[in-house]
Amino acid sequence: MRICLQALGCRLNQAEIELIGREAAMRGHEVVSTPADAEWTIINTCTVTHVAARKSRQAIRQLYRANPAGRIAVIGCYGETNRCQVQALAGVALVVSNLRKDDVLDLIAAGPITGNVADRLARERAALAHLPCERTRAFLKVQDGCENACAYCIVTAARGPARSVPPGTVLAQAQQRRGEGANEIVLSGVNIGSYGRDRGPTKVVPSEEGWTLARLVSAILDGCDVPRLRLSSVEPWDVTPELLSLWRDPRMCRQLHLPLQSGCEATLARMARRMSAAEYATLVSKARDEIPGLAITADVMVGFPGETDAEFAESVAFVQAQAFSRLHVFRFSARPGTPAATMPGQVPPQVAAARSQRMAAVGRSLARNFHESLVGQEVDVLFESLDDKARAEGTPIWEGLTDTYVRVRVAATGDLTNTLRRVRLTAADAYGAWGQLA
Repeated sequence: MRICLQALGCRLNQAEIELIGREAAMRGHEVVSTPADAEWTIINTCTVTHVAARKSRQAIRQLYRANPAGRIAVIGCYGETNRCQVQALAGVALVVSNLRKDDVLDLIAAGPITGNVADRLARERAALAHLPCERTRAFLKVQDGCENACAYCIVTAARGPARSVPPGTVLAQAQQRRGEGANEIVLSGVNIGSYGRDRGPTKVVPSEEGWTLARLVSAILDGCDVPRLRLSSVEPWDVTPELLSLWRDPRMCRQLHLPLQSGCEATLARMARRMSAAEYATLVSKARDEIPGLAITADVMVGFPGETDAEFAESVAFVQAQAFSRLHVFRFSARPGTPAATMPGQVPPQVAAARSQRMAAVGRSLARNFHESLVGQEVDVLFESLDDKARAEGTPIWEGLTDTYVRVRVAATGDLTNTLRRVRLTAADAYGAWGQLA
């Protein structure tokens, strides 16, 4: 069959849809780029906020308009939490729960794996051109689900309990992506810091006790020669001394994304977060002492129920004091079924919007400070793409990332795609830096 694949939301959704595409190719099916050419379109959806849910709903409707004769299989968190609504949308032939997401090809009767190993690998390589994934950085799903009980979060209900991908599978996938040319591997999941702590009947790593995120990272570093290894978001309470010690290996990207959500102690308590602001600040200081040049990025929520002007001001001051290199700011979104949805003191939308703008401005200022601190240094940049529209005196502009997750732009001739090059940084702003090839 002809199958189109689309993903919305997080990097984990992207990693999952790539795996489905690879399996579809191995089964002998044609992975196509546009839904108009497909018999089936599989869309991996998101519902982390009401905006994400709306975008998922709109995307499904657009798929139907693009190909009324095609069939749509909806997977992901929006389909999980809004099954009846999704089933009623035109063109939707199948809604698959997150716990059965890996079986979606079986459920659409996509057939068994066919052909010999060489044929299957050739089809998989051909499919890569049509998959919504990056070639320079490979996102590996190492874990799914979450058992934290943050008061605002619908993901725990949507994704189910924590399940770890077996370490042998992760290592094999890392080696495969490296063999395909990836120069950076990013470990992704809903809550990767819980790796190996599976409990109950959904436990994926039976008889392999003692696995942690630190042990998994160490195994990848030992068993794969990828130049860069990056961690996606890690909850701060899961950052252990053993994990921090792994940055002695220069292949570890010097960036830690530590979700904060608020810098106000009272707000964090209402959110049911497991770490206080004071404990978070201590961790940040320790991590910077352990890892010279570390970039710490964070998520911050504004407008959580009960957040007063004074609490918001406390959060702003804390964020400024941490000197983050990058800040993801989002407004509280009441998700049905979560404790926060019915809490008293819901913040008016216009107040939340103003706070979001204020916090985003703080984030831009912190990013500019971090980027400007790098001017004059030489850094390694993994180049990803050419900006076809931007040119400097007729010279193409290439873009890439440092290991500290700073976007760098360089005017250069030749093909820099997926190359690690030394760059001397010459200028910076809130959005990244400019440089010259060293």
